[in-house]
Amino acid sequence: MKIKKNDTVKILSGKDKGKQAKVVQVFPKNKKVVVEGINKRYKNLRPKREGEKGQRIEFDAPIDISNVILICKKCGKETKVAYKFSDKNKYRICKKCKEVID
Repeated sequence: MKIKKNDTVKILSGKDKGKQAKVVQVFPKNKKVVVEGINKRYKNLRPKREGEKGQRIEFDAPIDISNVILICKKCGKETKVAYKFSDKNKYRICKKCKEVID
């Protein structure tokens, strides 16, 4: 996957379109990412014991990888990712400024 944990991304579609935030978790098998403060959901929990109140838990739901684009740390622009191989290593490269992202 071209987007990794702790990358800054911009949301391309949905109710949070145009916002920028940090990636918290990545699910490569499902091609989804969890972005901090984006796609908020609520889950209602029943009380476990008598006399206790129920709870409403807020969490960030995963969104599809195609709905986000990487923001380059060097140039600060939205960019696609290219790969470069050297010294038996694989590097991610910004296609706009040609700098290494990792």
